[in-house]
Amino acid sequence: MEIKLSTQPYKGTRDFYPREMKMRNWFFSKIKKSLEAACFDEYDGPMLESLDLYAAKSGEELAKEQTYNFSDRGGRNLAIRPEMTPTVARMVAAKMGELNYPLKWFCISNMYRYERPQRGRLREFWQLNVDIFGCDTFEADLDVIKSAISLLRAFGADQSMFRVHINNRRFFNDAIAAIAGTDVEGSRRVSKVVDRKNKVPREAYEADLKALGLDDAQIAEIDELYTMSVKEATALCPDSEGARELNALFEALEKTDLLKYCMFDFGIIRGLDYYTGTVFEVFDEAPENNRAMFGGGRYDNLVGLFVKNAKISGVGYGMGDVTLENFLTTHHLVPDLDNDGTKVLVTRFDDVPLEAYNTLVDILQESGVRAALYLGNKKFGKQIDFAAKEHYSHVVIMGGNELAAGEVKIKNLQTREEVTVAHEALGKFFH
Repeated sequence: MEIKLSTQPYKGTRDFYPREMKMRNWFFSKIKKSLEAACFDEYDGPMLESLDLYAAKSGEELAKEQTYNFSDRGGRNLAIRPEMTPTVARMVAAKMGELNYPLKWFCISNMYRYERPQRGRLREFWQLNVDIFGCDTFEADLDVIKSAISLLRAFGADQSMFRVHINNRRFFNDAIAAIAGTDVEGSRRVSKVVDRKNKVPREAYEADLKALGLDDAQIAEIDELYTMSVKEATALCPDSEGARELNALFEALEKTDLLKYCMFDFGIIRGLDYYTGTVFEVFDEAPENNRAMFGGGRYDNLVGLFVKNAKISGVGYGMGDVTLENFLTTHHLVPDLDNDGTKVLVTRFDDVPLEAYNTLVDILQESGVRAALYLGNKKFGKQIDFAAKEHYSHVVIMGGNELAAGEVKIKNLQTREEVTVAHEALGKFFH
């Protein structure tokens, strides 16, 4: 029985035809340029990691329910990476005595998560990860947040288009402990409810908090925190280390003229268990796409998973390519990617040998001009149609008479102007 294979990609993945690759390469290059300008260095890691790595620090939900995992022939439990932070922490731990701190690293890597595909979230995606290791103070938090703002500004975004919502896990735990009388584990359980506050009905949110032992008055106190400024909120726990970190960060944001892009938001938690200090999420301000695009925070204890008593702090964020593309499209920040600049097609006639045309292509390419020879034997008009559809800017025309005269004709496909140029001047014509 003949089996007909589907032409569709696996659910939640994408085919990248040349047009889509052009888009992806464009914004990847913008990202790299922005981060390299701030002296971040690029790295990468393996696609496969031990499943235990994610179970230990990303939580059981991510490890068991959202990873593509399997046992290899040696009986090892592996996962295709769903995120990069545990990998980079492992890499730092592996050479922690050899590295020069603080480290400023970034990567743009392929990830897979088994979850329901929806707008801004697919099963396969490329994610930018930006991290600073080895700086214990809020300066690293500031530098990481500044890099995120600079990156979006590099695409032409302004303060009306996005906002960075900032909180602190240490402060959150102290505030919840003060309100509800909980211990660290109790605060962690409350954080899980707060983290999904905007994803469930209000009734479900309150029921979940009451199930943890909170009463109506305590829930109301938490609600008040959602509308407070950072000064008002931190005044409730003045002895909190997290409160001091928040105040220092916001004062620095104000002095560096970045506060206009930022706001305090007690509801920002970041669900992954490894975050310990500053946490933040960057929101798209467009009404039609009003959602968190990406986020991150401080994870002081992650390297210690690999090396006992390791004291290397980290702070960083991850941003997926799908959410970035949605943001850029929504705010009309994508340029005309079909405008390839100078791109030359050498057309062909039957009365000129193939090697003569290849010589023209070589001259153009060696002079730094993107050029190609038309492949095939279609009529001249069809070759011109092909050039227009593939966004060539010029065509080079050389029939038998031009070959004998040692010259070519160059036609500008936008202006329709045509000039005659000697062979030896061809390489210089486009410069």
